[in-house]
Formats: sequence, structure tokens, C-alpha cells
Amino acid sequence: MTRLRCTRCEQTVDGAVGEIRCHCGGRLVSSVVDFGQPLPQRDLKLSFEHSRRCDLFLVVGSSLVVTPAAEMPKEALEAGARLVIINQGETPFDSHAHLRFHDAIGEVLPRAVKRLKRL
Repeated sequence: MTRLRCTRCEQTVDGAVGEIRCHCGGRLVSSVVDFGQPLPQRDLKLSFEHSRRCDLFLVVGSSLVVTPAAEMPKEALEAGARLVIINQGETPFDSHAHLRFHDAIGEVLPRAVKRLKRL
């Protein structure tokens, strides 16, 4: 939330430096993408690449109905990844998940991280 993104080259910088212009001359704006705003294309492209290259895809707190993010689990599954969903509500991918938690994120993640650290 303290990062700024250039509207021209999509470079991100630390907002604490107080700059309003990027080195390329573009305007620096909040890196937070609000609902309805376009996602930075470079980040979106990388997200899909990572989805296709991962062996485990975690969905945490998403209904998986808002695109394009909702399409990423499909990319991961088609590439052979395992799918884990942590979400209290149902998702279109529930029947495809290898592991499905209907509990609150705060109930599942701390225990999972603690257990992984022991491994």
C-alpha cells in the first residue's frame, strides 16, 4: 500500500520518497488496484505465467468469480498443479480442489504455516 506505480511504464517505487513523477516522465499513482480499474498488464502476464508453472496453487479468501484472477486456477490445474482453496463460501472450482477448507482464513493459515515450519 506504500508502493506507487507509474501510469506509463508500470514501474513501482516506494511512496515514502515523495516523488510524483517516474524517471520515464509518467505520473506516479497508488499501486492499489481498486475494483473496476485495469490491472497492470506486466503483473497480470506474470501471474498467468506463474500459474502455469506452479505445482501448488493456493486460493485464499476468493469466490473465484471475478476475472481475470478467477481464470488462474484453471491455468494451474491444466498444467498439472494441485489446487488448495481456503474460502468460507463456495467457488466454481470446489469440485476440482485437491484440498478444500470452508473455514475462516485466520483459522487455517496460522496452523498451516506452523505445521510447514515444523516440516
